[in-house]
Amino acid sequence: MDNKKILAIVLIAAGVLALVYGGFSYVSDTHTTKLGPIKITTQDRERVNIPLWAGIGAIAVGAFLLLSAGKKS
Repeated sequence: MDNKKILAIVLIAAGVLALVYGGFSYVSDTHTTKLGPIKITTQDRERVNIPLWAGIGAIAVGAFLLLSAGKKS
């Protein structure tokens, strides 16, 4: 498999995941306080939404790359 096909498959998979889940979330440490032997950490959960057009675009570009990689010039 050449690099073009691998990139195409990764783009298609990422596009499908973006459409199915709509985004991803992560946890970030915002504040850390240490009072003697006690350590207090505040964490915020944040969500990143992936637009619908980005998922569809990734699938379309991946499909184009996959189809163009199959053709021998």
